[in-house]
This record gives sequence, C-alpha cells and structure tokens, in this order.
Amino acid sequence: MSLPPLQLLAKSDRRLKQGHLWIYSNEVDTQKTPLRDLAPGDQVEVQDSTGKSLGVATVNPQGLICARVVSREVRYPLNKSLLAHRFKQALALREAVYDQPYYRLVYGDSDLLPGLVVDRFGDYLVAQMATAGMDRLQDDIAEALQQVLAPKGILFKNDHSARSLEGLEEQVTSRGDVPEQIEIVENNTRFWVPVHTGQKTGWFYDHRESRAYLQRLVKGKRVLDVFSYIGGWGVQALVAGAGEAMCVDASSQALDWVQANAELNGVADRISALEGKAQPGLKALLEAGEKFDVVVMDPPAFIKRKKDQKSGEAAYYHLNELAMRLLDKNGILVSGSCSMHLPRARLTELLRSSSRHLDRQLQIFHQGGQGADHPVHPAIPETEYLKAQFARVYR
Repeated sequence: MSLPPLQLLAKSDRRLKQGHLWIYSNEVDTQKTPLRDLAPGDQVEVQDSTGKSLGVATVNPQGLICARVVSREVRYPLNKSLLAHRFKQALALREAVYDQPYYRLVYGDSDLLPGLVVDRFGDYLVAQMATAGMDRLQDDIAEALQQVLAPKGILFKNDHSARSLEGLEEQVTSRGDVPEQIEIVENNTRFWVPVHTGQKTGWFYDHRESRAYLQRLVKGKRVLDVFSYIGGWGVQALVAGAGEAMCVDASSQALDWVQANAELNGVADRISALEGKAQPGLKALLEAGEKFDVVVMDPPAFIKRKKDQKSGEAAYYHLNELAMRLLDKNGILVSGSCSMHLPRARLTELLRSSSRHLDRQLQIFHQGGQGADHPVHPAIPETEYLKAQFARVYR
C-alpha cells in the first residue's frame, strides 16, 4: 500500500532520528506536502527534506502536534499485525515484572503506540484512544488485543477531554460483556474498580510502587488520604496495619467506593470519610484540632498546560502547607504530583518553601515515581510525569 508523503523542512528530522515520535506542524514543508490535503487519522510516509523515508505516522492536520510516528519502516504501517506485535512486546515487559494480571498494558508513546492507553484488569481490558489515528483503528485494536490476550471483554472508555483536541467525540463502547465493577489486587489489597463510571480507566496503577513503600511506614499510625478517590492509599495503609485512616474526597460516590473497598478487605471499622474539597476540608480538620502521623497528598494534575503554571504551583504550595500543619510530631508527608509540567525539583522547592513558612524542618527520605508499567521513553521527557516525595516534617 502506497502512503501519501509528509515531507519535513530541512533540519526538522533531528528529533525523529534521536527517537522522538512527534512532528509539529511548523516542521512540515507544506508547500510540497500540504497538510490540508490529509484527513484526521490518515497514515503517511514521513520523509526528510531530501525525500528520504523516515517511517510511518498518523496525522491530524488541525493539531499543533500534527503527526505521530508509529513505525520506522514504511513497509510496516500501523494495522492489526503491527498492533499485535506491539501488544506482545508490551505484555512481555509487564509479565516480567508483575506476577498478577493487573497493570497498564499499553502506555502510549513509551510502548510505541502514541495515543493509546490500555489497562488490564485480569480478564478485562479498558482502552482509551486520544488521537484520530488510534480512534480510526479501534476495530483492529480490539481484534489484536483479542488475539494476544483473549480477554472476556474490552471497554473502550473514550469519554475523556483529551479527545476534543483531536476533534473526536466522547463515547463509551464495549466488546463483550464488561462488568460495572471489576476486582483487582494491588500490594496484597483487594479493590472493586468502577471501570464504567470511575475516573479515567477506573484505577490509577501509576503510584503502585509508592503505595507499597507507604505500607512499610504506617503500622499503628493514623493516616490521612487527601484526594482519596476510591481509597488506593488509605485502604492499602489499613491492610498494612495502620491504626486508622481518613479519606477526603469531593465525590460522595468515590467515598462510597472507599467504604466498599474497606469492607472488601475487612478494615471498615478503622476507616472514616470526609466529603468536600480538599482545602476547606483540611482547614476544618485543623480547626477541630485533628492530628495525623501520615498525610498523603495525591491531587489531580493542577498544571495541565503551561498557562496553569502559576496557579497550579500555588495550589501545590498551599495544600502541602495545610498537610504539614496537620502532621503530628515527626509526621510523614507523602506529596504526589502527576503534573508533567511540574519537575521533581520544583515540587521539592515548593515543599521546602512551605515547611520554612511554618518554621519546620523537612527531610526527603524517599522519592517515588511511576512503575514499570509506565515506562519512560528516553527521547520523550513528557512520558516521565509522576512524582511522590516522602518527607519527614519536624521542628
């Protein structure tokens, strides 16, 4: 099959040759290969300024990132065969690291499948497509996943806002019967995951290693889990021997799931919930004189775009300061960030500044990050986004 060409301007191929997968619209020679002639989701042969082939990419002419490389050889376009090959490669890494089938199976660019995320929940898969190129291949994706893993069902949970950037509609469809809730196991803790109605794919595997590290620190402790969602940190702390855990979340539905997961693990007698937004909730706890041995601050991404930098950093600063004020003597703060635009060093600086404003000392004794099922692409810094700073706060 002959693919239409997408020719780059002189010297615009350097990042691609270093391993990067993205092509920006200002790197395309639109005089020779007009982007307007292409439709969202088309596959093209990427060429350097001399016409030399660089591989295959999917395109979206309206995007700033107008193309994403999916193959380095033009004879291997992205189809069911290549998808199955990539899925097998991704599966080999996960099976080498994890002994149970609960993990992120496909992590977009890092698994050479830009725009595709697939989470595995035992016999079921939840997939999300964020690009027109992947969206067009939904049938091939389903068939390749069936070929490699033979799941009982696949949920295509394409109801996230990122799709609007590609001009895609939000929709949820399934192949096979996918239950509303699926049970998983993480760090010896069982969870009901609401895959149909929960956030993103229903669960956040990325902090798995940091939650495991927390379990080493909580025996007999009083734990506060802020932005708890369905209790990933709090319930795992209780299973590891924490004396008590309180979960704070703005969603009453999320806190119902917290209770269900606490009951699933036989720790419901040691869990409590506080419904409401984080900042007023933490202030209310302070006014009530509450103290905790461990506070976990795991917020959503406050900095989704560069223009959010100032307000996002202010949010991280103020919430972590409130968390420090709630800590008992020699308390432990676990401060997380999934904002790619907030480097680890800057998060550390915000924590330092918060602690000094309170005239307290801060010791960072462990630095967590994303697990092996969220591998980092060495040419794409954006694939390394997750931070978890474990700090002792004392006078």
